Amino acid sequence: MIDEVEAILEFVPCSLVLSSMSDLRYPTGKFVWKYPLTVVDREQYIETIAGTPAKFRAVVQGLTETQLDTPYRAGGWTARQVIHHVPDSHLNAYVRTKLALTEDVPTIKPYEEAAWAALPDNFNTPVEVSVRTLELVHERWVNLLRALKPADFKRRFIHPAVAGDPRTLDWLLGLYAWHGPHHIAHIESVKY
Repeated sequence: MIDEVEAILEFVPCSLVLSSMSDLRYPTGKFVWKYPLTVVDREQYIETIAGTPAKFRAVVQGLTETQLDTPYRAGGWTARQVIHHVPDSHLNAYVRTKLALTEDVPTIKPYEEAAWAALPDNFNTPVEVSVRTLELVHERWVNLLRALKPADFKRRFIHPAVAGDPRTLDWLLGLYAWHGPHHIAHIESVKY
């Protein structure tokens, strides 16, 4: 849950990312929540989410076993763990989207990301399985997002690991438009 909570806790109501690019935990900068979203912002975020699987596949392509088992930073996950984490996280986001659309301000269940990353399937499942999983989850999720009306993005849910008001689907959209590129940059870093 550390990745999820660290990203969530960096709630800043502005449109500028002012974080150090030398922090290997955040190679694209920390998540910055820009609100309110315009229709153009929302479309751009959806397009970023739609394009994530192809970029993910491209960055994973050709990684050696040594690179897959290389942490992206000292004390960080290996590229293999990051590759398996991304579809786990995005599948949870897809489910959270559906919960927010079908229930009245549901409380979502956080998950222990570090514990998930340490499970055996992260070490014995070919990374191609997670690449395909991400492609399939995004196909469904993006189809849903593109079909929503502007008012749907105001639907809310409660994230128990985050203090404050319930979050909106606009917020979730912004978080995951950041999350994919954030981890793609982690994977890219082990190539050098």
